[in-house]
Amino acid sequence: MSKPEAAFTPLNIAVLTVSDSRTLEQDTSGQYLADSLTQAGHTLADRQLITDDIYQIRAVMSGWIADPAVHAVITTGGTGFYIRDSMPEAVSVLFDKSIDGFGEMFRLISKDEIGMSTVQSRAIAGMANNTGIFCLPGSSGACRTGWEHILKEQLDNRTRPCNFVPHFMAQNPNHS
Repeated sequence: MSKPEAAFTPLNIAVLTVSDSRTLEQDTSGQYLADSLTQAGHTLADRQLITDDIYQIRAVMSGWIADPAVHAVITTGGTGFYIRDSMPEAVSVLFDKSIDGFGEMFRLISKDEIGMSTVQSRAIAGMANNTGIFCLPGSSGACRTGWEHILKEQLDNRTRPCNFVPHFMAQNPNHS
């Protein structure tokens, strides 16, 4: 006899766009992520757009990591090789654990879409205070790839054999 399917567990997910050239109104990548996560049944905990500055990124991320109501953060932008691209440097020091497979799988999937240009993606992910942090490139296409092929399933507690949701709900005195 098979187990009944678990009820969906909605997560509170924040979206951060890092851009020196876009406004919130022009942010199609962040809007795609916000729309996609709410369509999947999650709650948009917060959405911000800031310039690509290591210390501004760390300040916003640290606030969300410390907030027990935020289960995950998805970022867009700042993962390339241009001089101002600093997302990996800004957030990796905040990780308690890296999720190496996220960047590896993102690049593997992206290869079919953009060829060897995928080697220039520095998409990364990690856990900090039981908060998942997933950093995607700034293009809408990259955000669609990351959401549709990785995050949509891994942020759904019904995905088997495993998903990230139990890690966000783990007992931690600083996180609910």
